[in-house]
Amino acid sequence: MNNPASNPYHDPVEPPRPSVRLALPRPAENSRVTYIILAVTIFFFTLQWLGSQVLGVDYLLVFGAKINQAIRAGQFWRLLTPALLHASLIHIGFNMYALYIIGRGLEQHYGHGRYLLLYILSTLGGNVFSFLFSPNPSVGASTAIFGLVAAEGVFIFRNRSIFGGNTRAMLANILTIIVINLILGLSPGIDNWGHLGGLLGGVAFAWFAGPVLKVEGFYPNLKLVDQHDHGRIGLIAALEILFWASLVFVGLS
Repeated sequence: MNNPASNPYHDPVEPPRPSVRLALPRPAENSRVTYIILAVTIFFFTLQWLGSQVLGVDYLLVFGAKINQAIRAGQFWRLLTPALLHASLIHIGFNMYALYIIGRGLEQHYGHGRYLLLYILSTLGGNVFSFLFSPNPSVGASTAIFGLVAAEGVFIFRNRSIFGGNTRAMLANILTIIVINLILGLSPGIDNWGHLGGLLGGVAFAWFAGPVLKVEGFYPNLKLVDQHDHGRIGLIAALEILFWASLVFVGLS
């Protein structure tokens, strides 16, 4: 997440690549939501650039950035739209690279709808935290990306019986990445509260609604089956939205 008037060079470093491959669809075959998010975000950045060049004003940033005064005035869409906006080419480049690396693999485990919920709830959590604890305007998809990285860690931990002896090294890798990026977020002009909120949003959804796999069938026809049903996933998403909404209400009072 980025203060558009400050340093944009803060985005997550390359996320981890699990060394264990589960018997699930390959990322390239089952990652359309990630590609859609990439395309839409790049499209919005193109509109930002055209607006700045042609009109002299980035109206998307003006009407979509996280600006506390505007949110207090009732413009609640600003709790989501910052994830579609970026302050520079380098800013969007780092974020979209991280999304491409981690998003494709995570989507194959989560499924399209649940993965999209994870992305949205991480974005919401990041911008709510930023609204509560940071007075500065901010934009960027790093709120959601921190949530994805956290969800990857939860997925590995909850399914550690499947990942086996690689679990500890994979979790250590993810924890290192999170800590490094939170330390980098202490630099001036970086909205680390947004990063932390996205992280918490991702952890909460991943823990209660993320895939928990079990092996079913008999050899050689074994398969991995998720133990969570769609009703539970929807309920958890609704409860998390209510939680973030209640924090916004507290911030408005």
